[in-house]
Amino acid sequence: MLTVPVEIQIMLAGILFLLGLIGLLVRRNMIFMLMSIEVMFNSAGMVFVIAGNHWRQPDGQVMFIFILAVTAVEVAIALALILQVYHHFKTLDADSVNKLRDHN
Repeated sequence: MLTVPVEIQIMLAGILFLLGLIGLLVRRNMIFMLMSIEVMFNSAGMVFVIAGNHWRQPDGQVMFIFILAVTAVEVAIALALILQVYHHFKTLDADSVNKLRDHN
């Protein structure tokens, strides 16, 4: 059976995390920013699963299930907030919403 070395797996997770971070910093649409955060969470969960598989422990999969639960709650709250922002400002651009803020 052909197996992929742990270093390559961790490198793939790091690349996914970096792509999510770049997407978070570059894109200004709130939906795309939320998707980038999800990619970052999934890459962190991937590291837990890789480490658990490497040491033959189920802890990595348990932590990944916990991360999935946290991201589900995060997405539900974030989408509700994004919906409210859209109804109030009629845009999902983070820079436009920041410029529309009242400075007292």
